[in-house]
Amino acid sequence: MRIKITENGPYLVSGGIPIKEMVITRVGHHYELREGRELPQSAEYALCRCGQSHSAPFCDGVHMHTNFYGKETASREPYYKRVSDITSGKTMHLLDDNRCAFARFCHTERGDIWNLTAKDSDPLNREAAIRAARECPAGRLVAADKDMNPLEEEFDPEIIIMQDPEKNASSGIYVKGPITIEAADGTEYEIRNRVMLCRCGKSENKPFCNANHVPFGFNDGHLTHQK
Repeated sequence: MRIKITENGPYLVSGGIPIKEMVITRVGHHYELREGRELPQSAEYALCRCGQSHSAPFCDGVHMHTNFYGKETASREPYYKRVSDITSGKTMHLLDDNRCAFARFCHTERGDIWNLTAKDSDPLNREAAIRAARECPAGRLVAADKDMNPLEEEFDPEIIIMQDPEKNASSGIYVKGPITIEAADGTEYEIRNRVMLCRCGKSENKPFCNANHVPFGFNDGHLTHQK
């Protein structure tokens, strides 16, 4: 299962990776992913990276006529070398590389994930912090034990097209589970359990999402679809 990034072009997906649309939905003081529209399944497909396709989330070739510049600028360093902040509690650490896609799953009914980690002597806070970290689609946040072993759930491979009606924006591409992402130059990024790829074309950290879909108001034409 592979995502191949093409130079100034789409993401080429192979290996029969399931794809679906999900909607970021506020429920009280936390957020959930709820089902969006059904998407066609295929062993191979191309996903838009420029943000201008009329067949979103799939590529329709419009990038060839819009001077889309998709140069990858993100660090190729593995996650643990990019971690810029660590919040520690009595039983766990919260690792943070600040690669934020603004999905907001770090906010829970019990408080934000950083405060929950710092107060993890309460088992309910610890449980909520671990769950919130696992729900971070960008992979920015990783809960770890005191020996720095990640407290991760192993996800099945899946691609999720995200919509964010609360912010009036179509969000990124949630790559879930052990899927290889190959750069345009043929090298491979570290395989991670959770990453978010840019699909609005505006990220300053390509190929990864940096939440620019929100200030740019990116709308792929399907923002209101929700079950």
